[in-house]
Amino acid sequence: MEIRNIKNLRIIRILLSKPDGSLTKYRIAKQAESSTPWVIEFLRKLERQRLVKQTKILDFDKLIDYYIEIMPKMKYFEFFVQEPLKLLKKSKLDYALTTYGAENFTSRHLFLSRYDVYIKEEDLDKWKSLIIKRGLLGKGNLRLILTKDHAIFKEAQEIKGIGIVSMPQLLIDLKKEGGVCVEAYNILVKRNV
Repeated sequence: MEIRNIKNLRIIRILLSKPDGSLTKYRIAKQAESSTPWVIEFLRKLERQRLVKQTKILDFDKLIDYYIEIMPKMKYFEFFVQEPLKLLKKSKLDYALTTYGAENFTSRHLFLSRYDVYIKEEDLDKWKSLIIKRGLLGKGNLRLILTKDHAIFKEAQEIKGIGIVSMPQLLIDLKKEGGVCVEAYNILVKRNV
């Protein structure tokens, strides 16, 4: 993933966290670890698409759709692990739970069928070694999603000892997952936006 695209995705997540326009372009640049001119240029692009005006979001749903459109295809690996939450707590590696698992920590509208977890791409071998001691390779209840954007971990929050993606990232991932996750997305948008 190009650095520019990582920065653009960060800018959108920051906007989604404060959709009311209260953020300055300078503050967005600092949080996105980007330059102010880059933020200004990218915001102009979003304005031309009528998604934002300055730093205020005009169309929350369409901005998330745009994010999903420009994000790179995710690489992931699937496993079956008994008690995935215990594994996460004991891992001592950076991670951020998303979709079904994260939604269950925030609102409990979805049946918990799988734990989707962002991990650093460079940590994949460490995760595999850890999982093989307790679980099986192949389709199961744990999906490790590789990311190069380490801001996902900085933006994460901890709930009951588990790292959970930020609310903007959760909304993006639920909408991208589709199906019943879109219903949970709509409920969370009504409650949080």
